[in-house]
Amino acid sequence: MTETDLELDCRGLLCPRPVIELAKRIGEVAIGGTVAVAATDAAAAYDIPAWCRLREQEYVGAEPADDGVPRYLVRRVS
Repeated sequence: MTETDLELDCRGLLCPRPVIELAKRIGEVAIGGTVAVAATDAAAAYDIPAWCRLREQEYVGAEPADDGVPRYLVRRVS
């Protein structure tokens, strides 16, 4: 599992809550830092990369968390 600067547990939250949590908290990491969003909502697989494009942040990719839940990685660019 990739090491990150901030881990957001959005398991059980429905669209658009995982993206809202990401937007609220990405400012907590330094530019160049990485945020992981663990989300069970299938829409997060589309919403998080789209949010990154709109907000000019870097979508690094997805990987499974220890429990198998998708974990989406975002690098803060600005």
